[in-house]
Amino acid sequence: MKSISDPINIAHNYAALENHFGEDLVIHRKGATKATKGLKGIIPGSQGTKSFIVEGKGNPDSFESCSHGAGRVMGRNQAVRTLDLQEEIRRLDKLNIIHSIRNRSDLEEAPSAYKDINEVMALQSDLVNVLVKLTPLAVIKGV
Repeated sequence: MKSISDPINIAHNYAALENHFGEDLVIHRKGATKATKGLKGIIPGSQGTKSFIVEGKGNPDSFESCSHGAGRVMGRNQAVRTLDLQEEIRRLDKLNIIHSIRNRSDLEEAPSAYKDINEVMALQSDLVNVLVKLTPLAVIKGV
């Protein structure tokens, strides 16, 4: 495993003045992070999947950006309305992940509400290099 010595702190909703294709532009990244060549970042999965420490490739076609995370397949309200509470608890328990899913309202961040992080990572292999894969041991949703 490669070591990560410096903290990684990259916002995923911000605007910045940057130069792309010879022009000064305001780049608004919402749900995306900067992936300039050599810049280290983190791409989180869901509560039940791996997260990734990555290094940007500086791909100009993406405005030197990559995804912030797995992305949702359903909104928070839909997840609370439709996901099976006991199934989501069983899924995390089976993975031996300490979690705080106890009530229907906790389902808004359940693993089934998110896309497959492995597919997301495969689709952005031209944007980032994976340095480290992180496996969750415990996930606690903040209030």
